[in-house]
Amino acid sequence: MDASGVTIRLIQADEVAAFRRIRLEALRAEPSSFASRYEDWEILPDEEWRNRLNEPVFIAFQDGEPMGIMGLFRQRSSKMVHRATIVMVYVRAHLRGTGLAQRLLEAVSDHARNIGIRQLELFVSAENPAAIRFYQRQGFSEIGRIPGGVLEEGREIDDVIMVRRLVD
Repeated sequence: MDASGVTIRLIQADEVAAFRRIRLEALRAEPSSFASRYEDWEILPDEEWRNRLNEPVFIAFQDGEPMGIMGLFRQRSSKMVHRATIVMVYVRAHLRGTGLAQRLLEAVSDHARNIGIRQLELFVSAENPAAIRFYQRQGFSEIGRIPGGVLEEGREIDDVIMVRRLVD
């Protein structure tokens, strides 16, 4: 399957159902790819789901169905407001390799530039080499690691910290 006919857009607070559907799917389908657990999110009340949309969340839709997600979490401190972290990255398995993840990243990057973000940051599991390669192809550089950044089923897994400048 290809990603033609897929539209990507910044979702609004009244689209919480689509957000919940794709976020829970991501956590269920790829539990080792996220710092959050499905069990922590499935119990959130509607108000908390809406609150999480106070930060930009982009969803890829095909025929009205969410196919991928990527969010942006901006730093709050006035000295760090130029930085944002990419979060909740997920594309349905049958659409991986179609360029959809790159299109999501472009939408998030464009939005970030438009709101004054100068640097994008992210954390990725050291056990996810495909994601690390993807981010490297998109201009991200590894700047460090957090040893044992995530505890998954009793195992400590390093988080790889990656950064991409949006302005020179």
